[in-house]
Amino acid sequence: MKEEMENLCKQKSRKPEGIGEQKWAIMSISSIPLVMTLGNSMLIPVLPSMEKELSISSFQSSMIITVYSIVAIILIPIAGYLSDHIGRKKVIIPSLIIAGIGGIVSGWAAWKMNDAYWIILVGRALQGVGAAGAAPIVLPLVGDMFKNEDEVSSTLGIIETSNTLGKVLSPVLGAFLAGIVWFLPFFSFPVFCAISCILMLLLVKCPKSEQEPIPFKKFFQNLKHIFKTEGHWLYAIFLVGGILMFVLFGVLFYLTDVFEKEYGIVGIKKGLFLALPLGALCLSSFVTGKIIKKNKVLMKWLIFAGIVISCISIAALYFSIKLWFIIIMFLLSGIGIGAGLPCLDALITEGIEKEERGTVTSLYSSMRFIGVAAGPPVIAVLLKHSHTWIFILLSSISLIAALVTLKAIRPNATKEQ
Repeated sequence: MKEEMENLCKQKSRKPEGIGEQKWAIMSISSIPLVMTLGNSMLIPVLPSMEKELSISSFQSSMIITVYSIVAIILIPIAGYLSDHIGRKKVIIPSLIIAGIGGIVSGWAAWKMNDAYWIILVGRALQGVGAAGAAPIVLPLVGDMFKNEDEVSSTLGIIETSNTLGKVLSPVLGAFLAGIVWFLPFFSFPVFCAISCILMLLLVKCPKSEQEPIPFKKFFQNLKHIFKTEGHWLYAIFLVGGILMFVLFGVLFYLTDVFEKEYGIVGIKKGLFLALPLGALCLSSFVTGKIIKKNKVLMKWLIFAGIVISCISIAALYFSIKLWFIIIMFLLSGIGIGAGLPCLDALITEGIEKEERGTVTSLYSSMRFIGVAAGPPVIAVLLKHSHTWIFILLSSISLIAALVTLKAIRPNATKEQ
């Protein structure tokens, strides 16, 4: 009895660390989505150069982005399950190492081999393996670190901002490195992975779970129950997240092709032009993460408003594709997407119990990667026909996402249940 009372007193005396005390840990965790985004998006402005150097088509160059995402889609749920059972860091750190090795394989093939395309894809697949066990595990890790929902939402906003900051830096950094040697972006990725790995090892302490891991059979039953009772909004968030990433990466692939082939914009200048809509997305994510706190109703309406803004701005390109009009419209689209992403992260992280959080958020990450994987090849095919169909497709699926948000994501109903 005495020991129990002492333990209770100790637990009461322990104050959970807030954002202020965890700022270095948050910075370290934020480096993971930043690095993984660099590993993928940094190659987008380099794709036209790769087509020339490797003698490949636009569709084949799009697969350099897509194969990374396809592998990640398959492995993300497995990584999420493992992270729930053996710990977040034990999955994240080996994954960062594997991703770095993938960058070395792709870079070596591009440097030393005459017919390098297929080995580059092998390296990109290894990077996808690493990505599956790194970036998606960040969401449940944040949920584990903080008890307060406001702090979870705010930190997720920082994480999403880091993700989008990676997208802002990617085109500029990728264009700069490729300007030195076209395959240098591949070799830079292992360096970034090493830095992130060191930060995780030194500065992040994962909270120790007081519960034993759930056996697989029981875990699967719990997961099935979650989707049975909460599926009405979970499926909606999965779909909306996938659509937003499809639109974003479709836009990036379209812009890098059009800037170079239609307007003759290349190198650092092209990187800076690509960074404009991505910068708007980054700023929008940061502001949204700060204001949503735990207000789930506000999250829903910000998602809806953001998607509507994106839909209208893309649809407007049906009437004109002058350079600055394209940039302004995609800048507005970036603001809309940036407003939606941290809200989706917060809804799904705060709506699931910790025991299943890793796997559920990983399934959500898989849906986002499906959008990343599908965007570039679909746009590559449509570029051969008409730009108009690209705008029709992107605005139409954005409209679908807005309607799904309106009808299926109902925070008030969820709270009552």
